[in-house]
Amino acid sequence: MTQTTEKRVLFVSYLFPPVGGVGVQRAVKFVKYLPEHGWRTSVLTVENPSAPLSDESLCRDIPDSTIVRRARTYEPGYAVKAAVSNGVSQHKGFARTLRSAASRAARAAANAVLQPDAQILWRPEALRKGMRLLRETPHQAIIATGPPFSSLLVGATLSKRTGLPLILDYRDEWGISNAYWENKQQGVLSNRVQHWMQNTALQAADVLLATTPSSAEHLAERARWAGSPAYSTWIYNGFDSADFPQHADSEMLPGRRFRLTFVGTLWNLNPIGPVVDAVLRLADASPALAENLELVFAGRRTEQQESELDRLNTAPCTVTRMPFVSHDEAVSLMRRSDALLLLNADRPHTQRIVNAKTFEYMAARRPIFVVAPEGDLWDVVRDLSETRLCRPNDPAGIASALADLLERHRCGIRPDCADWDLSKFERRHLAGELAALLDNLMAGADAETPPLLTSGAAMPVLGGSRE
Repeated sequence: MTQTTEKRVLFVSYLFPPVGGVGVQRAVKFVKYLPEHGWRTSVLTVENPSAPLSDESLCRDIPDSTIVRRARTYEPGYAVKAAVSNGVSQHKGFARTLRSAASRAARAAANAVLQPDAQILWRPEALRKGMRLLRETPHQAIIATGPPFSSLLVGATLSKRTGLPLILDYRDEWGISNAYWENKQQGVLSNRVQHWMQNTALQAADVLLATTPSSAEHLAERARWAGSPAYSTWIYNGFDSADFPQHADSEMLPGRRFRLTFVGTLWNLNPIGPVVDAVLRLADASPALAENLELVFAGRRTEQQESELDRLNTAPCTVTRMPFVSHDEAVSLMRRSDALLLLNADRPHTQRIVNAKTFEYMAARRPIFVVAPEGDLWDVVRDLSETRLCRPNDPAGIASALADLLERHRCGIRPDCADWDLSKFERRHLAGELAALLDNLMAGADAETPPLLTSGAAMPVLGGSRE
């Protein structure tokens, strides 16, 4: 019998260009670089995404050899969701209270019916388009990436119907996302339904792929509990060196304020409050230093976080608020900053989070100012020179670290981050790790001896046992 030499993997990813935002980067960069490691790619994604961000520049990363199939979703468009939300905010007094209550009731009803998320309305067409693609073109494996976690369910069903091995790529953990996502209040019944749904996906999987070591350990425990034979490992997020040309935007203009930039979404898992407290403390103690500070925020911000920033209106520092910018613009902004701000809330399980933007901050070769609980994020960046590590519940420590940066800047001391060795976090290298994982899966390797993945520099964690 003739054997095909082409190896092809199907990505099931609701978020894919031209949708923008950080959640798109992992899948599109794997798709970009896997062909260099012997794996061609196909993508099953949505035709009419209900998503707030668009970034056409990301489309250039999709190789010509990639097959992209788009399936319609029956969700309302994001503009409709935004219009409902804005309609509430535009009312005042009793009318606003009524509209707000109606909005909360509608969200609660949607959360109860649309499990595990509103994107489940993509599933019928996604399964139809996915099965047609798998019948037309031979594939060797499926990778389903989430959130949204309905994509994991689509991948699990396709795997069951075709017998293809399945990798579930957890960009975020299901439980953490449900606990902290905006407008995602879960009742007892919803939690039980989603618990069952996740078990179903886990039981269909061969490999659980996390983005941090601690998250991989958690997924291994979750798989054992679900009776899944899958083993768990991790591949960090990373950066694409092609996005960071060495000549562009690399020189800082002398004599201006110290620019501390945050790129991304400010919300309850990435709160600005601890930094605001520290800046106000610094302004009281040393207004001249605080006057030399420019804070830049590029991206979406919740109403609560906007209110936190409003507390700086009377402070001597400058605060610049920008909307979402394209990936190219974000990279340029990073490289024109004096330091880059990383935020994580000090909440249960958040020590397992390593923000995806961490690695692009590294590639920009700017000092990283971290305000996050000690955990995997600290482990990734602690050895990088010029990095400042602060705990969210220590405003005095944050203020002191910020004062040190400002004083060094005032004295003309410029940081040197050129000696950072970031090779293991390059997207091309990480795609090679995924290719090795796929090759191992194709070889039918025993789950008791999973492959070593160098990005984590540790042996992947076993999940359930295989009979």
